[in-house]
Amino acid sequence: MSALSTSPHSSDDLVAVRVASPVPTGSVLRSDERISALQLARALLPAVDGLPEVSIDTILRAEHWLSDVPTVASGYRSLLRAFNLYARATLGKPLADLLPEQIVRICQRFAEGDVGRRYFLYTLSAPLKGAYFDNPAIYQQFGLPYKGAPTGPLPRRKVPVELPRWAVERTSEAWELRPGEVIDCDAVVIGSGAGGAVAAYELAKAGHAVVLLEEGQYFGRSDFAHSSFHMQKQLYRELGVTLAMGNCFIPIPLGRTVGGSTTVNSGTCYRMPSRVFGDWHRDHGLREFTPESMDPFYSSVEEVLGVTRAPKSLLQGNQPIADGCAKLGITQHGPLARNAPDCDGQGLCCFGCPTDAKRSTNVSFVPMALKAGAQLIVGATAQRLIIERGRAVGVEAIATRSAQPGQRPPRFSVRAKAVVVAGGALMTPVLLQQDAATKNALGRSGALGRNLTIHPALGLRAVMPHRLNSYFGVPQGYAVEEFHDEGLLMESAFLPPELTAGSITLVGKPLMEIMAAYDRHSCFGFMVEDKGSGSVRPGPGGRPLIHYTLADRDVARIRRGAALVSRMFLAAGAEKVLTAVAPLPIVHSSSDIDKLEQLPLLARDFELTAYHPLGTVRMGLDRESSVVDTNLQAHDLPGLYVCDGSVMPSSPAVNPQVTIMALAMRASRRLAETL
Repeated sequence: MSALSTSPHSSDDLVAVRVASPVPTGSVLRSDERISALQLARALLPAVDGLPEVSIDTILRAEHWLSDVPTVASGYRSLLRAFNLYARATLGKPLADLLPEQIVRICQRFAEGDVGRRYFLYTLSAPLKGAYFDNPAIYQQFGLPYKGAPTGPLPRRKVPVELPRWAVERTSEAWELRPGEVIDCDAVVIGSGAGGAVAAYELAKAGHAVVLLEEGQYFGRSDFAHSSFHMQKQLYRELGVTLAMGNCFIPIPLGRTVGGSTTVNSGTCYRMPSRVFGDWHRDHGLREFTPESMDPFYSSVEEVLGVTRAPKSLLQGNQPIADGCAKLGITQHGPLARNAPDCDGQGLCCFGCPTDAKRSTNVSFVPMALKAGAQLIVGATAQRLIIERGRAVGVEAIATRSAQPGQRPPRFSVRAKAVVVAGGALMTPVLLQQDAATKNALGRSGALGRNLTIHPALGLRAVMPHRLNSYFGVPQGYAVEEFHDEGLLMESAFLPPELTAGSITLVGKPLMEIMAAYDRHSCFGFMVEDKGSGSVRPGPGGRPLIHYTLADRDVARIRRGAALVSRMFLAAGAEKVLTAVAPLPIVHSSSDIDKLEQLPLLARDFELTAYHPLGTVRMGLDRESSVVDTNLQAHDLPGLYVCDGSVMPSSPAVNPQVTIMALAMRASRRLAETL
């Protein structure tokens, strides 16, 4: 019998894997490695409360998920082999010969260990958890609609099928260009996210010839009809595993698609607080930026995005926080402003909006730019700037992938009067440091690639005594602003089952009991207004190497935030709260929270994430301490402009997308007048 034909719940799966030959097409693991993965998955995810036993199909789905990114797949195999060696060294047997309870004990050592061991287990277990819960039977168990997995790669096409013909005519695929082709234009814009899309539109609207380069592909609502587990592969850079390392490990997921991270964010729209403008005045001399001077640009952006408050009818999962705030006397809380005026609460904002209700730049500023005459080239990776006589005059690029297996991807160049880099605060400094000529031209201040802020975030999860069905609604639609002046902005968050399981650090039966109560979960978290204590430099293959140190004062604020959110949940009647604090992962009572507040916590004790990298090409008046001026042109390299979050001189204290757009609009309108 083939391994692929075994019963989903058959106890003969291990035998079937051992005798299966040949290895299934597209596999990542060898047969012995597949046995190890199955044994590990069964220990991590035991059957409980209607959730079935892990089958070999789970492992094959995990392999399929990994197979699209060979570097990640190779790394995963290394992790699995290392874990198997650890099992053999500690218990004298490989995983294949251990009982589930023995494997669980090993996993608990990692789950309760230092940050390195915890992140090792997280990385090893996440694909298995994701593949298990990305299953129509599991979704049916939870009463959720299953979006489904694509039967193969998403179709290769220039633009989403729902866009008009003119969008097709103005979009090219990099792998269809002639090798060595040279394209001339007035302005080339690298990146189609919050800053790049706005800049491309403003320049094209002013009558300039604009070429917009995007490394990812152009997907639309017809493509977003699949589950989050699979859309993560299509829309995120390297499966969303970009990692900052220092005194803690912090994943920073990056969008890589037309629309950039606006396509995969939660749609939250905040203007930057007045006090941050004040900080810019005091610390950087940037007095021309005020709430009043930026109001016209904010207003124009908000009009295009259709910014409005999330309707209460789509916020049922946040009722525990509202109730907890009321009982604790916290008054500043309510629905968030979002760029999704027609949202129907499908809960998939971070994996591409399946209805186009979210006005991310892939459905707003990019089509507007194309209609105004811009040309879009998708699947194009910028490699280095072209510098002549001390001025940026273009960019050399290569197709992200080839059209046919074995075909060399074509290289091409775009020459322009102005080069606008908008790859985000992690990829922009990588591009600008990758080539020695550009790095030397911009290196005078020493600020390039430094001063990184990320808004470190902690997410907490409550299990309530009653059903909430938080999946059906806006994942991030509610905020508590009571503690914002302390540097804590609290916002809701919710993920589909397959990603929820991956984010929970428990193992075995405790994990599955939590997941069995998925329809009773409420999730809320917060982000910290951090200072610039990180850096970015190019790594192998053009990947960003990110170093970040969480400051002691931010550790204290994260502990306070965890205690505050826990008290809100318990005041609302939560049975338990998962804190994402490793020394005390679950609290049940106020006395537990008192204990949490007294723990001598370190940066590595939190299970942090971050979504807002900023500041690595910062703006300023002084070329000795900044990279670009107030028009976002490089001090020491005329013709180079940067229009993304990397120009922000400090943390904006809020979700940054509309501020990035407003700054890009201001700069590109000024650039349009000079071209």
